[in-house]
Amino acid sequence: MEKTLGDTAPALPPGSRSRPMTGAEFDAWYAHESAQYARTWTERGLPEAEARAKARRDHETLLPDGAATRDMRFSVLEHDGVRVGTLWLALRREDAYVFDVETDPAHRGRGHGRTLMLLAEGQAIAAGRRVLGLNVFAGNTAAERLYASLGYRTTRHSLYKPLL
Repeated sequence: MEKTLGDTAPALPPGSRSRPMTGAEFDAWYAHESAQYARTWTERGLPEAEARAKARRDHETLLPDGAATRDMRFSVLEHDGVRVGTLWLALRREDAYVFDVETDPAHRGRGHGRTLMLLAEGQAIAAGRRVLGLNVFAGNTAAERLYASLGYRTTRHSLYKPLL
């Protein structure tokens, strides 16, 4: 999905603010995100060992310098001083791309996912990008509805079938 952005960053709701991840937060996030990414591929039929290897390869390719990788932004969203979610945004040559957006489980259903996407849009606009993209796995209806409500449109469908 993708959205063409305007020139003005959207305001975050009252009580919400973002900050860069600390080194310790990045390390914990990286371990969690890598495991979650591998689990997503396992759920789609990839054997567990292959899914873990894919997660490791993809993350090593995308993040060769970890949190210091050029044009990557790792943010924490806080609401009323409490951490509620995280964002991984990549600034690419022509656009920006959300690789990971996650509301912490205890804070889901309160609009923080929407706020994280507004944060992503603001960071993209601040960096001079006017298009923001992301991937949504099939079956994640709540995410698809959220992104559509924010003005994102589907640009491509990818289908797969395990072969015996």
